[in-house]
Amino acid sequence: MKAAVLVFPGINRERDMARTLKLVSGRAPAMVWHADTALPPGTDLVVVPGGFSYGDYLRCGAIAARAPIMDAVRAHAAKGGLVLGVCNGFQILCEAGLLPGVLMRNQNLKFICRDVHLRVERSDTPFTRGYNAGQVIRVPVAHGEGNYIADGKTIARLEGEDRVLFRYAAPDGMIDPNWNHNGAINAIAGILNDKGNVLGMMPHPENHVEASMGATDGRGLFAGLVQHLEKAA
Repeated sequence: MKAAVLVFPGINRERDMARTLKLVSGRAPAMVWHADTALPPGTDLVVVPGGFSYGDYLRCGAIAARAPIMDAVRAHAAKGGLVLGVCNGFQILCEAGLLPGVLMRNQNLKFICRDVHLRVERSDTPFTRGYNAGQVIRVPVAHGEGNYIADGKTIARLEGEDRVLFRYAAPDGMIDPNWNHNGAINAIAGILNDKGNVLGMMPHPENHVEASMGATDGRGLFAGLVQHLEKAA
């Protein structure tokens, strides 16, 4: 798997992501600066990592979404290339028009940093083939603006087309408002674009891939991507 991790001023999870990609795939990703205008030749997966690009001025991700490299990311996605945005990366993908909706302030107006439980809604995508549909995984979140919001028509389309991949859930998999940590509509934690090759999610699977960290539930996402690309080769 040939991956590229984007680097913006203020992004601070790019090394976590790069370590995970190398650990799972055996190959270090390319680190691509925001002012670049092209991705490395042969890139399979573009990852937009978490952090606080440009200090979260204006709206989270709004400045990064207009960086020169994002034109190359849009072209990559348009050709069917895989794109993963995590936390701030999810915000950037929404601001860039690669995913619908927007991430707003958490419902309680507080920064949330803890492990959460997610229910995997599908296992037939490149991003979730490492899981079973209905499986509950535990991964960390760290965000102040993770409250996913979209208009009613967009939500109906996401739900009707099975484009919600992850939801905040109770440990037993039940969708319960008490476990919807940021107030996102329909407990949405991660969504796909209409082609199924772009995923944005707020939780950080890259931080739960090693047993020394206490959990390995995030590993399935990256292992599944490797398997998908190996099969496609």
